[in-house]
Amino acid sequence: MQSVKAVCLDLDDTLWPVAPAIEAAERAMYDWLHLHCPRITACHDIDSMRAVRINVAEAHPDMRHDLTFLRMQAIRWHAQEAGYPDSVAEHAFRAFYAARNVVEPFADVGPALERLRERYRLMTLTNGNADLAVIGLSGFFEHSLGAREAGAAKPDRRIFEILLERAGLRADEMVYVGDDPHADVEGARRAGLHAVWVDRFSRAWPDSLDPPAYRVRNLRELVDLLP
Repeated sequence: MQSVKAVCLDLDDTLWPVAPAIEAAERAMYDWLHLHCPRITACHDIDSMRAVRINVAEAHPDMRHDLTFLRMQAIRWHAQEAGYPDSVAEHAFRAFYAARNVVEPFADVGPALERLRERYRLMTLTNGNADLAVIGLSGFFEHSLGAREAGAAKPDRRIFEILLERAGLRADEMVYVGDDPHADVEGARRAGLHAVWVDRFSRAWPDSLDPPAYRVRNLRELVDLLP
């Protein structure tokens, strides 16, 4: 990886654990709906609302890259079902999104980013919709691109190519770091980037994919791995 000039990182489950944030966000949204739109929560619990969101994603395959759209569309469906205006979606999503951005970065993240930015240009690429400015990490990164803005989600090579174009870099000049074998590692290497798998949770690598060239357990190990 001697040609690497930039390090691009995934967000969820790479910089912070995402499950607690999503669970808290769904609870915050549900509590808002229970207070303001009780006819919705009289018919649905959090699990059944998740099922509706899955159905919405299946009904809008061209929008699967846009998690904000899918969640708001699901809320609109609930509102219409219960006889509320579509404007409910905006308010309920606001409650969701505020809690979704309350995350606790892994302990190694801050020190590793400090060291990495001394040697590399830093960027992020995510399929999610976290707000780095709200979280407090945006200052580390030169570019941050999400699937909603790009119009494509990992592992689609287009999202990687859009970031490379914005950064003015060749694929071999960027290393992509993420936790998901398919979206992050396979997606990055198909786009020609160097790929590093962050295996924080000792997960099994899928038999259907070639093994990763590089594996680290945290960002401290990433700092030591990179030239």
